[in-house]
Amino acid sequence: MPAPLHHIETSPDLPPNADAVVIGGGIVGVSAAYYLARRGLKVALVEKGRIGAEQSSRNWGWCRQQNRDARELPMATKSLALWDRFAEEIGEDLGFRRCGLLYLSDDDAQLATWAKWRDFAQGEGVVTQMLSPTEASARGAATGKSWKGGVFSPTDGIANTARAAPMIARGVMAAGGTVHQFCAARGLETQGGRVSGVVTEKGTIRTTTVIHAGGAWASSFLNQYGIRFPQSSARSSILSVAPGAQNIPDALHTTEVSVTRRGDGGYALAISGGARIDPTPQQLRYSRQFLPMFLRRWRNVSVGGLQGWQAGHETLKRWRLDAPTPMEANRILDPVPDPKQVEETHRRALRLLPGLRGVPVQARWAGYIDSTPDGVPAIGELTGLPGFILAAGFSGHGFGIGPGAGHLIADLVTGQTPIVDPADFRPERLEGSAFGKVAEF
Repeated sequence: MPAPLHHIETSPDLPPNADAVVIGGGIVGVSAAYYLARRGLKVALVEKGRIGAEQSSRNWGWCRQQNRDARELPMATKSLALWDRFAEEIGEDLGFRRCGLLYLSDDDAQLATWAKWRDFAQGEGVVTQMLSPTEASARGAATGKSWKGGVFSPTDGIANTARAAPMIARGVMAAGGTVHQFCAARGLETQGGRVSGVVTEKGTIRTTTVIHAGGAWASSFLNQYGIRFPQSSARSSILSVAPGAQNIPDALHTTEVSVTRRGDGGYALAISGGARIDPTPQQLRYSRQFLPMFLRRWRNVSVGGLQGWQAGHETLKRWRLDAPTPMEANRILDPVPDPKQVEETHRRALRLLPGLRGVPVQARWAGYIDSTPDGVPAIGELTGLPGFILAAGFSGHGFGIGPGAGHLIADLVTGQTPIVDPADFRPERLEGSAFGKVAEF
């Protein structure tokens, strides 16, 4: 079933031209459009389905610095500051709260890893607290057991996944931009080797700047232009329980299960890293690049079925600009959740947190998490296609760092000092990519 999502009304008429066109209405796309519009650019955002309907509403809702890759940590820190300001700037509640994130463990090696990250993060100005057995057991009292230790990151938080992207999209429109739902971007027009327009199912928008923030659809879109972008999606399944449980931490992670309070007072339950890999033509094409990642995660990742192939988001086929595309055939990626994973997640949650017993299951859903081989997003202009900025491969981290990514994109477009160093996110870093080799059609 679809994840809970707040539906909004968007702009009815497609503009004939724009300073910048954003493809994709997830958290990264709406954030990029928001910061561009606030700088006075004429921005149009096109989304093939509903704003926030794919992975941006299907994740845990964590906005964290804790345990971030060193390359992502500065963006995570900047993003938290941007999350703080959204409600005041937009006048809408995104459900963001710095409630702190609690990690508990009985594994000495895991605790040592967290302590090592704590030491590194302190040098970056991040506050994170290692917990003694007594402190961990007190903070984790809802589990009814003793713990060897843990870590608490007091300045991290959560936001409402059902509202965040839609409310930021409202902010785009309030700032003078336009947002267009059910308007798939079929492809690009170029002039003199540079982007000159975006062809949508509802017409063409003339522009010299395009930002593609289409999540799991990015690689198949780039393939239309002979550009190889190594991207792979994993199907992750989540369930939520109704309100009613008491005294459970707002955001708790353990090896067994992770728990997050939702905007309605219920809880989302998930197993960290648990996913199915649905074989697709694109998966096979980039299997060599992703094999090391899958081998590291083999305990939690298993082979899925054919629904990824059938969904069309990882096709290698070329499509025409004057006919319906796979994006129009599948407006919203809404994969079937893995019943075994959902059942196992619920069983673990009831065992870990007795307070959840008797609270009914409210919903079950799945989503495709798009990743890069090194687990860090690709953000930047493609050297072989001037005017085209890619923002994809967020590897399950996009919700929390989406505002910072959007701000960085706006910085790159307008020539302002980047909010973070963009060097680590350059798309060309990815092994086996061919961003400088664009086929002629």
